[in-house]
Amino acid sequence: MQIKQLRDSIAALAAEKGVSGRPPRILLAAAECAPLAKTGGLADVVGTLPKYLNKLGFDARVMVPYHRVIKDKYGDRVEYLFSFYISMGWRTRFVGVNKLDLDGVTVWLIENEEYFGGPIYMPDREGEQYAYFTRAVLESLFRLDFIPDVIHCNDWHTGMLPLLLKTQYIDSPLGQTKTLLTIHNIAYQGLCKFDFVQDYLSIPDGCLGLMERYGMACFLKAGCVMADRVNTVSPSYAREICTWEYGEGLDGVLSLRGDVCGIVNGIDKTVWRPGTDKRIPANFTASKMNGKAKCKAMLMEETGLEVDLDRPLIGMVTRLVEQKGLELVMAAMDELLWNNDCAFVLLGNGNRKYEDWLRGLESRHPGRACAWIGYDDDLSHHIYAGCDFFLMPSRFEPCGISQLIAMAYGTLPIVRETGGLRDTVQPYNQYTGEGTGFTFSRMDGYDLADAVRRALAAYWDKPAMARLIKQAMAVDYSCDAWGYEYGQLYLSML
Repeated sequence: MQIKQLRDSIAALAAEKGVSGRPPRILLAAAECAPLAKTGGLADVVGTLPKYLNKLGFDARVMVPYHRVIKDKYGDRVEYLFSFYISMGWRTRFVGVNKLDLDGVTVWLIENEEYFGGPIYMPDREGEQYAYFTRAVLESLFRLDFIPDVIHCNDWHTGMLPLLLKTQYIDSPLGQTKTLLTIHNIAYQGLCKFDFVQDYLSIPDGCLGLMERYGMACFLKAGCVMADRVNTVSPSYAREICTWEYGEGLDGVLSLRGDVCGIVNGIDKTVWRPGTDKRIPANFTASKMNGKAKCKAMLMEETGLEVDLDRPLIGMVTRLVEQKGLELVMAAMDELLWNNDCAFVLLGNGNRKYEDWLRGLESRHPGRACAWIGYDDDLSHHIYAGCDFFLMPSRFEPCGISQLIAMAYGTLPIVRETGGLRDTVQPYNQYTGEGTGFTFSRMDGYDLADAVRRALAAYWDKPAMARLIKQAMAVDYSCDAWGYEYGQLYLSML
C-alpha cells in the first residue's frame, strides 16, 4: 500500500480504539539510538522506526541516556530542558532532561554523568545504570507532560519498566499506559542480585519470583512476564526463543504467554539506496547496473585486493563474536580461497582470537583476502555495493539488517537458515530460477563451503546471476510497511 493508504488505515484503527482528536502517543525507551549512540541493531531500530511511525500519524518520541558519545558529537545541538532528583533506595540521584531534534523526531536525553559519562555499558555497573534509567524515564514523563498510550521497551535495559508501571505507578497518570517489550537479542538478560534490585528500585518481596532466574533478578524476565505484549524482530526468531535451544532459559515464560510475535526490521531507504547513495563511487539501479562494477573495482583497490572484475568477491561486515559464526569461516575460508578463484573482504572488530586469525588469513592469501579490523561507515557502504556475495553464517540471528542491505545493493546473501535470515533470504532453486540468495542449515564448515560453492557456480552462469540480482533488489523491506506493522501492534493493545 502507498503511504496515504497506510496512514488512513492507522487512523481508522485508532478511531475504533477510541483514540481520536490527537495522534496516538508512543514512547520508545532504549539504551541506544542510531546515529547518536550505537553498538548494534537495537540502535538502528530505535533511530529509524519513530520517523516512519510519525509519517503514519503517530506522535512517536524517543528517550535514551545522554551518553558521553552523544555529548561529544551532538552536544551543540542539544537543548537543556530541566533537572530534578529521584530517590533510588536511600540514595538521591540527579536527572537532567535534554532535547534533541533528530530528523524531525523528538529525542529526550536523560543526563547523569555518574552513569552515562563513560561507555554506553559500564563494566560491573550495567544493572545500576539501567535501573536508574528506568526510574528516570517514568519520572521524567510526568514533568514533560507526555503520557504515552504505549511505552515501547527494548531489550533488558528497559525490562523492569513494565513491572514498575504495573505496581508502583498503577495509580498514577501512567496507570493506563500499555507496554510492548521488543527482544532484539535474548542472550542479553540483565542479571543482578536480588538485594540490589530491592534496594535500588524498592521491589517488594512478592514480585521477586516474577524475575527470578538462577537465583538472580533478571531484568528481561521481568519484562517478559509483565509487559502487555512481547515481540521480537522476525517470525522465525519469535518461534525459536520459545524453544529450549534458543530460549536462553526464558522459553518457558515465553511459551506460556502464547502471544509472542515477530516483525522483520525494515531498512531506511533514504540511507541504503544504491541509486542515490553518496558514499559509494558510482550509483546504480536494478535496471542500470554499470555502476556496480565501478564500485567493485574501487573496493578491490582500496582494500589491497587484486583488481579483477571477473573474480567473484565475497564480503562480510560484522562484529567478531561467536554469535556471527566466525568459527565456520575459520573452518572453511582457507580451503575456499585456495581451491576456488574468489576473493574475500571483511570489515569488523571484536574478539581478539578472530582478529588474529583474520590477519593470518590475509597474510596467507595476499591480494585475495583483506581483513579490515575496526569499523568504517564509508567502507561498509563500499562492501555492500561492491561485493558479489555477502556472507552471514550466524549461530543465531534475531533479524539481521546486513542481508537486507546487501539485497538492496544487488549483493547476494549466503546465510545460515536461522532467525531472520531464514525469513528474509529465499534459497536459490537452479531448476525454477527462484531465489534471492544461498542458504545452508547446519552449524558446519562443510555446509558453509558447499553454500559458497553453489553461489560461485551461479556466478559463472551469467543469465542466472543477473536474474538473481534483479530478484534480490526487488525485495521490499521498506520502513513504511515496517512502521505500519508496529502501528497495528500498538493499537491492538489499547
